[in-house]
Amino acid sequence: MADTTQKGTGAGENHAPRKASWRTIGPGMVVAATGVGAGDLVATLIAGSKFGYTLLWAAVIGCLVKISLAEAAGRWHLATGRTLFDGWRSLGSWTSVYFAGYVVVWGFVYGAAAMSSSALPLAALFPGLMDLKVWAVLCGLSGLVFVWFNRYAVFEKLMTALVGVMFAVTVYLAIRVTPRLGSALAGLVPVLPDGSLFYTLGLIGGVGGTITLAAYGYWVNAKGWTHTGWMRVMRLDNRIAYLTTGVFVVAMLFVGAELLYSSGVALTKGDKGLLDLSGVLEERYGAATAKLFLIGFFATSYTSLIGVWHGVSLMFADFVAKYRPSLVPAGTGPEKSLPFRAYLLWLTFPPISLLFLDQPFGLVVVYGVIGALFMPFLALTLLWLLNSARTPAPWRNGPLSNAMLGAAGLLFVVLCVQQLRDLTG
Repeated sequence: MADTTQKGTGAGENHAPRKASWRTIGPGMVVAATGVGAGDLVATLIAGSKFGYTLLWAAVIGCLVKISLAEAAGRWHLATGRTLFDGWRSLGSWTSVYFAGYVVVWGFVYGAAAMSSSALPLAALFPGLMDLKVWAVLCGLSGLVFVWFNRYAVFEKLMTALVGVMFAVTVYLAIRVTPRLGSALAGLVPVLPDGSLFYTLGLIGGVGGTITLAAYGYWVNAKGWTHTGWMRVMRLDNRIAYLTTGVFVVAMLFVGAELLYSSGVALTKGDKGLLDLSGVLEERYGAATAKLFLIGFFATSYTSLIGVWHGVSLMFADFVAKYRPSLVPAGTGPEKSLPFRAYLLWLTFPPISLLFLDQPFGLVVVYGVIGALFMPFLALTLLWLLNSARTPAPWRNGPLSNAMLGAAGLLFVVLCVQQLRDLTG
């Protein structure tokens, strides 16, 4: 988070408001909702089920890390008038090679994972109606059609509505399990129980930490925020969004601590763990609560799907535009460009084959390796860009921003090494 309040040139253009207001927010909710997937909620529940409230402090620090990363990405876009890929490209051709490999392999495997995750709660809500794979294909196709035919403004409205569903369901569950507030407050004191190190690192680095953090600046521009006059609005937007994410995380940790820790219930790892939780909720609180939870599960998964369909396609369109500008003509907007729509198709149709075949082991390993390397890449390149002459002096990092981005980079390097060990072990 930058330590300067000085404005750059152009602050009066484009009707930037004098004061930041919650009425103007939007891109932050999009990036936060996209980054929090079903797998993240399972990881939080498992941490709560194993250690109770002890790791609550790690969830709070995790939100601060994501605020600093998203703020840095948004600040780069507004301060320089250039996209994040522009910045990466200025660091050398190696960034283009990495990004190209990442979006191709990651998109192929993520597409199948996102469709499956969105399908699981629908299959549970409507048992016997359709096969899980059919639900998954319908989720992918609906995401494709929605993003294909709608521009950012409509996309943001749907994402905000789904965030509202997620928020209402998670807060309701947290209240329903009757959290012990004294124990929760004690969990704000940093403590590392035996065997908790990587659960702790995962809570700090995992929830809301994906390529969509890099997409934040693109959504900021799509909203119409294009210069430093919007800096205060962007920062408010980002903070509110990740405070909302913090509520999701804390609420699910409460559920894990009260519902699972006390009874010794173990969840399956991965998205299917949320179906286990649905069964526990039905047994404890009845079918209505279980169904409500499944609706929240679907909102969580589907926001990640359409968020990636939109945000990463914007990034891919920008990548292509730097090498083939004619494919993204000025004035048409990236959302209607050929590269944007080509990547949408790539996220949807090739991954459908993985739904009907066992994922090839080699592809999964490559996907895991590239994915593990992305967050250190993002944190460390932002640290580089925002301390260099590429960024106007008033908007370069201050000590606080450098401390947060440096800590984030170190954290993600450690998580990367652990993930690579797990993949090759």
